[in-house]
Amino acid sequence: ELIAAGTPFVVRFKMPKDEKLVMHDMVRGEMHIDTNTLDDKIIFKSDGMPTYHLANIVDDHLMKISHVIRGEEWLPSMPLHVMLYKALKWDDTMPQFAHLPLLLKPKGNGKLSKRDGDKMGFPVFPTEWSNPETGEKSMGYREEGYFPEAFINMLALLGWNPGTEQELFSMDELIQAFSIERVNKSGARFDPEKAKWFNHQYMLKADNTVLADLFAKELSDKGISADKEFITKVVGLVKERAEFVKDLWEQSYFFFVAPTEYDAKVVKKRWKEHIPALMADLKVVLENIEDFSSANVETVVKQWISDKELSMGQIMNAFRLCIVGAGKGPHLFDITELIGKEETLKRLQAGIENIKRN
Repeated sequence: ELIAAGTPFVVRFKMPKDEKLVMHDMVRGEMHIDTNTLDDKIIFKSDGMPTYHLANIVDDHLMKISHVIRGEEWLPSMPLHVMLYKALKWDDTMPQFAHLPLLLKPKGNGKLSKRDGDKMGFPVFPTEWSNPETGEKSMGYREEGYFPEAFINMLALLGWNPGTEQELFSMDELIQAFSIERVNKSGARFDPEKAKWFNHQYMLKADNTVLADLFAKELSDKGISADKEFITKVVGLVKERAEFVKDLWEQSYFFFVAPTEYDAKVVKKRWKEHIPALMADLKVVLENIEDFSSANVETVVKQWISDKELSMGQIMNAFRLCIVGAGKGPHLFDITELIGKEETLKRLQAGIENIKRN
């Protein structure tokens, strides 16, 4: 009568009573459910459209899906889905299920969210995402400078482990080592610093010529032009101090531009009254060196320091201040070899003339 009267209705799946449903999950193993604890879920809405539960089962069956791998928040739906396969006589084509643990926020309780990334300053999405309604942008791993290989490696080890101490995997190694049975049942806490660590490891492993091509784009944006061989050598000297390609500039700017100012703290600590005279003497030593390779210049300068009974630390720190403008950078004589004799002498003279103690 209600149907004849046009009363809206839904169609529910009637759960059997007093049955023990046995299900197998590839992550969680065998699970037993008492059907008396399950309610009768809607599978057709009042507008005649199927709910997700039914549509999902039919779609997966027609597409011959072999594995359903999804987050653990879908675990409560698994009994209904299994029962639907059985009711439709599709037991033989039922896919294998695997419910993965959640990624947890770095601090506190709960699963990782976009809000956590925005609040703590790390990406959550693989690529940058713009909210179509507000235009608000959320960071992406690609745009933040993460290498694709580092991102995949990091992601693979969230909730899974190979059973060994190995952390760095090529794609082929991951394929060989991965087993869904080794996925953890409990959630994996996301660590933004560990993500950076992975990128740093891949920075160290990367071919310097590849990094040079990427860094050349950064240099071009700053109006700096340098040949690839030079950039490649610079990258090789500083990449161990960088986590991202964008960090290379801060670690290497002094290879491309001479200092125009000098670190005040280093000046106060290292630039004593007698230092300018010693730097002038060092300049004479350098002017007389023909072979300006790193090894030869280091040998000559250190021999001069020894012969004059000078302080090695005092001379080298002041020399670095003149060349770099700060107390930082890779091996000093590697820097002087790359910038060359003429530029080294120019910077030394500029330091003598311009560094002043306040």
